[in-house]
Amino acid sequence: MSDCCGCGKTLEVERMQARQRRVLWLVLAINLLTFAMMMLAAWHSGSASLLSGSLDNLGDALTYALSLAVVGASVAAKARVAMLKAVFILCAALAVAAGIGWKLAHPHLPLFESMGIAALLNLAANLLCLRLLWPYRQGDINLASAWACSLNDVYEGGAVILAALAVWAFGAGWPDLLIAVALLLLFLRSAWRVARAAWHELRGQDEGCTGSAS
Repeated sequence: MSDCCGCGKTLEVERMQARQRRVLWLVLAINLLTFAMMMLAAWHSGSASLLSGSLDNLGDALTYALSLAVVGASVAAKARVAMLKAVFILCAALAVAAGIGWKLAHPHLPLFESMGIAALLNLAANLLCLRLLWPYRQGDINLASAWACSLNDVYEGGAVILAALAVWAFGAGWPDLLIAVALLLLFLRSAWRVARAAWHELRGQDEGCTGSAS
């Protein structure tokens, strides 16, 4: 009987991991497509906030690829990968900061039409990713950090839409830069939260090992 129970638990774990992999493959593909679309739109419109969003999508694609690699791994391995994800988010934030600096040195009015269309498509894709990851938002540090990235994407998508509307309403480029700065702060906050959660997981593992050894 105990062998049957053990086999049943193993099969259930394997099914759960298979579901996680399917979801991660889907959101990875969606983010790669939206990255390409946003990058082209950012080049066409000259928008700093769209550039920020495209870099965020690229960082998320790398995040989901890492999440795929550690499905079924130990909690400690997932926590270490989550720490690496925080580094990726921080790198995206630094790239956004560089883009903002370049736009400040070369000011011009972005094309709000391209911004708006790309932002709407991006928001729709981000909402789909968030829906796919919603069941995994708590518990597993690997999937929870992926969900946190997806939630940031939804905020970013809404923010870029606001930027496009403000550029159209005011006929100026400063709303685009303002939203880009807000996204920069959002990325920094997200990197801190993911790194902190991963650090707590690692500390918990270390304390557990210390307790076992004593």
